[in-house]
Amino acid sequence: MNQQSLSSANPLALSAARVEVLKAAFVALFLGVGLVYLVGFSHSDTAHDAAHDTRHSLSFPCH
Repeated sequence: MNQQSLSSANPLALSAARVEVLKAAFVALFLGVGLVYLVGFSHSDTAHDAAHDTRHSLSFPCH
């Protein structure tokens, strides 16, 4: 069987797997951005400075 016959035989299985990958990627992106954003406002100088440098390297203004 070639790839074309596999995808035409069960098109929903392939798209369902892609949806799950996209969901996982979105959750990881959301958590990563949220972590950098929240740590940037923390009172710990070390955590704040690390997030501050990361935010500036991504061209994200913070002040």
